[in-house]
Amino acid sequence: MPVPGTSPVKRNTLRQQIADALCDEVLAGRLPAGRQFTVKEIAQQYGVSATPVREALLDLCSQGLLDVEEHRGFRVHEFTIEDFRHMVDARTMVVEGVFRHYVDQTLRAMTPQALASVRRRAEEAERAARSGDLDILIGYDLRFWREICGLVGNPYVLDFLQRLRVQTWVFTVPYLRRVPDLRGKLWAGHCELMEAVTRGDPHDSERLIAAYNAHFRALIEQLVAREETRARTRPGTGPEANSP
Repeated sequence: MPVPGTSPVKRNTLRQQIADALCDEVLAGRLPAGRQFTVKEIAQQYGVSATPVREALLDLCSQGLLDVEEHRGFRVHEFTIEDFRHMVDARTMVVEGVFRHYVDQTLRAMTPQALASVRRRAEEAERAARSGDLDILIGYDLRFWREICGLVGNPYVLDFLQRLRVQTWVFTVPYLRRVPDLRGKLWAGHCELMEAVTRGDPHDSERLIAAYNAHFRALIEQLVAREETRARTRPGTGPEANSP
């Protein structure tokens, strides 16, 4: 079965290109949770050999996005609401620690070029959030947090937070796409947070980060609960469906 939304890739750095392309497919929800596929399918779809495909898929497994299924290939990992809660808790603790202890270091690392780049990411992410453009928001939100946390200069922290953010988006995108109009429903405080960091205000930064996580978590919890209620009340899915 062909992978939706893909196109031929250049033959340089194939492993990374394929991994990035498939990650985008998973993030966008075009490769949904539970989807199975083989190395051969992906190799045929991209018109490349099996070796870089296998390497790319194993890279995505190490990022928690795919699972290896013995003798069957790979499957897109299925995150649960409990996974989501743990992700948000983990990233909250790490990001708050980063801003509490490294805000001065972050400011010193902010060259005018770096500051301008992060501010552009913040503006684009906020604009997309306000307009409810989920696809645009995901890209700029990931870049915003990667750049602002990257100023700390700790690659382990950066890698950990990037993986958590990708995973949380992977879990939440299917629920968010079922909302007819996301305008006014998504957190849009990127610029305010950027200004707090620029001022060197760790307390205001922490407050905004907490508000962001609380807003995001409450929205997703609400959407998940709504889906579960619909599933319970759908004809043929209740306890009576199993009655003789």
